[in-house]
Amino acid sequence: MKAFTILCPTDFSECSLNAIEYAAKLGEKYKARLILFHVPDKEDYLKLFSKKQEEENFILFSKTKLDNLVHEVERESLPQGLQSCEAIIREGDVVNTILDFAGEMDVDLIVMGTEGVNDFKKNFIGTRSSRVIERSDRDVLIVPRKVFFKQPKKLVFATDYVEEDKLAIQKVVTLASFYDAEIDIVHVATRLRAIDKALHQSMISELKPFIRYEKVNFLLKSYRDEPGLGLESYLITAKGDVLITLSKKKTWFDQIFTQNLSKKMSYFINKPLYVIKAV
Repeated sequence: MKAFTILCPTDFSECSLNAIEYAAKLGEKYKARLILFHVPDKEDYLKLFSKKQEEENFILFSKTKLDNLVHEVERESLPQGLQSCEAIIREGDVVNTILDFAGEMDVDLIVMGTEGVNDFKKNFIGTRSSRVIERSDRDVLIVPRKVFFKQPKKLVFATDYVEEDKLAIQKVVTLASFYDAEIDIVHVATRLRAIDKALHQSMISELKPFIRYEKVNFLLKSYRDEPGLGLESYLITAKGDVLITLSKKKTWFDQIFTQNLSKKMSYFINKPLYVIKAV
């Protein structure tokens, strides 16, 4: 039986190191194989080395850094259930190389760091992490730079009433059960119409038979502006620890994280975002 496989790209920045912590902690619970993955950026290495040194040093530098990270993860997480940790270096375009390798290794989850403010508020659509989300057929967990791992007490699953929710919620339940966490299944509408209430009740009756977990709450919220801002408001009020959403064409993820709307958001840069892509 194939082990659950987590791919964690790193560029050795603070935000990518936080992502490694998340990847290792989740790997403990999933009894996973963890792959730390680095795509060398020669422009970055030129800042560290002279031109003459660059060709000799930039791969060696990467390998040494990765090996040190692997040893640290192994020391901390193998005794707690992580199956294995290894380091891989591949040259190429960062996003394409990550996605190609994820497919090659048939990974279950990609865990990436983000700069937070830069990624989510200024130019969400154009960043590496968002391009991975946009193009990946694997689930992606985005970890903001200032966020350090803590056991989640509440997961917030944003639903737009699509059929695939029945499958996506199984992944949410699995994650929640590791930590005995609550799950809030939330839909945010711009106004509460009778049809929204009817759809909400229909969703509850359809989803409940698929959920074998007690700590689940179904919520319908209204917000006068964009649904994304309403969800942000809900996360603050409910003290959600991780936002989870299913990303399919023309679904809520695309509504929430349009470039203009992301500029208005601040809360999401302080919480991990788990995007379910494979159902």
